[in-house]
Amino acid sequence: MAVVVAVSGGPGINAGFPFSIEDFYPPPAPQLAPMTRSAHHVQLYVALICFSFSALSLHGQKLGPGAQTPSQPPDREVSWRRLPMNFLHDQENIWLFPRELAKGHDWLPTVAIAGITAGLVALDPHDAPDFRRTATFDDFNGAFSGKNTALEMALVPTMLYAIGLARRDSYGEKTALFAGEAVLDSTVLEVAMKAVSHRLRPSDIAPSGDFSDTFFRSHKPFSSSFPSGHTIEAFSIATVLARRYRSHHWVPWVAYGVAGVIGFSRITLQSHFPSDVFLGAALGYSVSRFVVLGGH
Repeated sequence: MAVVVAVSGGPGINAGFPFSIEDFYPPPAPQLAPMTRSAHHVQLYVALICFSFSALSLHGQKLGPGAQTPSQPPDREVSWRRLPMNFLHDQENIWLFPRELAKGHDWLPTVAIAGITAGLVALDPHDAPDFRRTATFDDFNGAFSGKNTALEMALVPTMLYAIGLARRDSYGEKTALFAGEAVLDSTVLEVAMKAVSHRLRPSDIAPSGDFSDTFFRSHKPFSSSFPSGHTIEAFSIATVLARRYRSHHWVPWVAYGVAGVIGFSRITLQSHFPSDVFLGAALGYSVSRFVVLGGH
């Protein structure tokens, strides 16, 4: 080593040698670039696709295409041809729900959801500013931006339907159609509530602004804050998957877990208040389970 150091110190010392100093000290290996945000997005999309494929594949292995679990009632009929009529029937049930309350039905869950939502609305001025003033969730928000989560939600039923077609599994195809029907039903309800509530989004308010006076102030009624559209759609899809594949106990955990993360991202992105997200989750679940699936 001492010889090498001595040789390397003289000027022009390499001229008479058939080797260079780099032969003794090769350049360091190139460092791998850190995983980019796009790579994280790709991983997330692949994970969701795998979830749909796994649920469908496991169901097919255990029950066979089109089979029913012993405790599961027969499917409600759904197809591309029946979808418009089903949608109209669903809307009738949704908007005539007060009639059920007048008959004395469903008061307990209705009061519970309304009470929790009201409590969260009262707490929103204390919770929302913390998320408005922090950059802690920047990386998380990059992966779960509004466009990304919308694409992810569209991808799940689309892939489920495509795999159902490929496997000739009518159960998988129907599940995808039920999910699409639930999203349509929930979206109509969501847009109507937004148009009435006119609630500002947290991002519409300055970090030091007033977060207590938010209703009936938005100038974008169809894009206002109450309730969360992404959350209502995420829980609509999750509930269909969780109910239809409930014989596999891990499916509800994964479905509702992903929907919950999407809902949380709407808060960290400052797109919604916690009350918006809770009500969206409750409505998405209710529309899917009690309207689209008819309590199945």
